[in-house]
Amino acid sequence: MRFIGNVYREGRFWLAEVPLFAAMSQGRTRKEALAMIRDWFVSMANQPGFDLSVIETSRDRFEISSPDTRTLIRLLLQRRRESSGLSLAEVARRMGARSRNAYARYEQGRAVPSLEKLDELLRAVGPESEFVIQETSARYPAPHPERAKD
Repeated sequence: MRFIGNVYREGRFWLAEVPLFAAMSQGRTRKEALAMIRDWFVSMANQPGFDLSVIETSRDRFEISSPDTRTLIRLLLQRRRESSGLSLAEVARRMGARSRNAYARYEQGRAVPSLEKLDELLRAVGPESEFVIQETSARYPAPHPERAKD
């Protein structure tokens, strides 16, 4: 699973953002901004061993991806809920559940939702938003030898 990001220059700095996650970083160079957005995800995931790839698709766009989709989905749900200003209990209520655990188990990464369930969870935290699934032709980069040794 990949998520789309934008990279652009604003004044003296380059900005890299992944809007769906409300994630943004900056750098003095384009390369530095992309490295910083990767670091942002690794830090926010707060999961030992979590790694993320930044795949450049054009001069102004990139995609992020990780083999650990559980952690990416957990982070996505947490960020979307927090940006909506909702508690776990409020999201569970929106889903028609009696317990906040109905939602929390996905946000905590104890369960991985199906595509239908992910749609339901995202609608509960952002009913005014629509999410689009898009095919990509970007190829995964070759693994970095220094990362493979870790």
